[in-house]
Amino acid sequence: MQLLLALLALAAAGHWASSADLHWCYDIQKIHDSSCLAPEQWEWNCQKKRQSPIDIKTSEAKVNSDLSPFSFSGYDKKGKWSVTNNGHTVMVQLDGQAWIEDGGLDSKYQATQLHLHWSQEPGKGSEHSLDGTFKAMEMHIVHQKKRGTSRSRRALQDTQEDNIAVLAFLVEAGPQNDNFQPLVNALSAISKPKSNTTMAEEVSLFDLLPEKEKLKNYFRYLGSLTTPSCDETVVWTVFQEPIRLHSQQIFAFSEKLFYDDQKKVNMTNNFRPLQLLEGRVVYKSRAPEQLLPLALTTLLAPALTYLTVGSL
Repeated sequence: MQLLLALLALAAAGHWASSADLHWCYDIQKIHDSSCLAPEQWEWNCQKKRQSPIDIKTSEAKVNSDLSPFSFSGYDKKGKWSVTNNGHTVMVQLDGQAWIEDGGLDSKYQATQLHLHWSQEPGKGSEHSLDGTFKAMEMHIVHQKKRGTSRSRRALQDTQEDNIAVLAFLVEAGPQNDNFQPLVNALSAISKPKSNTTMAEEVSLFDLLPEKEKLKNYFRYLGSLTTPSCDETVVWTVFQEPIRLHSQQIFAFSEKLFYDDQKKVNMTNNFRPLQLLEGRVVYKSRAPEQLLPLALTTLLAPALTYLTVGSL
């Protein structure tokens, strides 16, 4: 069973962070290595029309009543996870015991790994943006679809458009986040690419996320992997509530990790530029709560006072 889980994790990692022979890179790496392919040069599936990331215009997202709260299984399980610098990001291999379902998903999905994107510049670093605004980082929890768990006839169709489900969390500066510190502490041991370590302390996925009650509000669209080969196989969930880390915790990723063995090029700005929506529809889990207009509130106040006094 452990071997099977390891193979699943490696398969997902292989999709998300493609092998070195593709020799793709981010713009900041292109400055130091002219032979690598920067984002505008990516080929494979990267030139298709259902690509990620995108800018989410929150007022234009359509409410979808099927986007119910997620059911999380194993997200509370703590573990000392394996952490790797894969040359493009820091990747945490999960143990295969965490799952998600519901949330408008057609099947059950197994968590295989999580990774992050970031910058050392304020207001820059996330891959997705909300109304044109970027955050300092973005964390992706990658899930693989479990065959045979579909609840609709779509499972009979020859399609892979929802083979992977990614939960995306924007990260902004805030107070010290002690739950994230075990991962931050592990960065010093994986400064060079292809190096790995194990967290010194146990952490659960729920430890890293906003409060569960705040995970009901999210956006949904169909897209792609954000690294080559940019396969259009991802159902994206971008949560409205951000994760908050202290600025020093955020900067640690750019300061302690490197793209190269010589430790000359800091690992930062590892995000893909925004892609065109190309006619796709972005959905949201529910309409934002509407406040009563001020004038109506003023009119209702005396009536509410009268009713309250009358009931005494």
